[in-house]
Amino acid sequence: MTTAQTPQVHSHFDPATGTWTHVVYDEEGGHAAIVDPVRDYDPKSGRTRHTQSDAVLAFVRAHGLTVDWILETHAHADHLSDAPYLKAATGARIAIGRRIDRVQQVFKGLFHLEAGFATDGSQFDHLFADGDTFAIGRLSAQAWHVPGHTPADMAFVIGDAVFVGDTLFMPDVGTARCDFPGGDAHQLYRSIQRLLALPPATRLFLCHDYPPNERAPEPVTTVAAQKAGNIHVRDGISEADFVARRQARDATLDMPVLILPSVQVNIRAGQLPPPEADGRHYLKIPVDAL
Repeated sequence: MTTAQTPQVHSHFDPATGTWTHVVYDEEGGHAAIVDPVRDYDPKSGRTRHTQSDAVLAFVRAHGLTVDWILETHAHADHLSDAPYLKAATGARIAIGRRIDRVQQVFKGLFHLEAGFATDGSQFDHLFADGDTFAIGRLSAQAWHVPGHTPADMAFVIGDAVFVGDTLFMPDVGTARCDFPGGDAHQLYRSIQRLLALPPATRLFLCHDYPPNERAPEPVTTVAAQKAGNIHVRDGISEADFVARRQARDATLDMPVLILPSVQVNIRAGQLPPPEADGRHYLKIPVDAL
């Protein structure tokens, strides 16, 4: 049996989007949360599937876990969330940071969404503020607001495991970009410093890995490894240096392949837009907007 200080974590990788989905749980047959689930989406055909989520559910069932929470670290721009599918299968609550309202306000305008689209986060079952505590069975957890990549990013601190979303990548990849609407490199630096003030052995579970060719994708790093070797934010790199490097890097980056379908689904807690008169769901492509 694990203790509340050392949760067990199973990590599932989606190679199509470079995304890690994590199942964090207290013990065999106990309680769990699913962090950052992925809905398969083919941008060429518009077809969706649940292959990644079915693999996660297979693990949950094999270990007799009761899923209490589906935790979103932010409104992702690189994959569609599959939170509604997992909620239907498990009965879990879907949660995100309460500053999702700021993201919804920006993108409601960008996508010219229906007048009835609410920008108060009410599509989600629960909204976390900074410092909120919650339980996953025997595990005690805390939500941290870590803005910078987006205004709404959250990290979830569960014992010696922290689910950091897109704030940090593996040390040889660096940190999240800050050029999306509401992003701020100064804020990201400060958010990362808060995370790196945790004990050196603290495990940091990542939302993504985009590894160099010489290594396989990895789901977890440590505070010590980040402080020693992160190419963007290791010890000795000042806020001013980080901001200059981050902004220069961001200026060279293309938009993520799936940003347009992803964001308009993810601000709805993973739901597709309402069906139109023909019964089909449609995603919008704003031209010359980003």
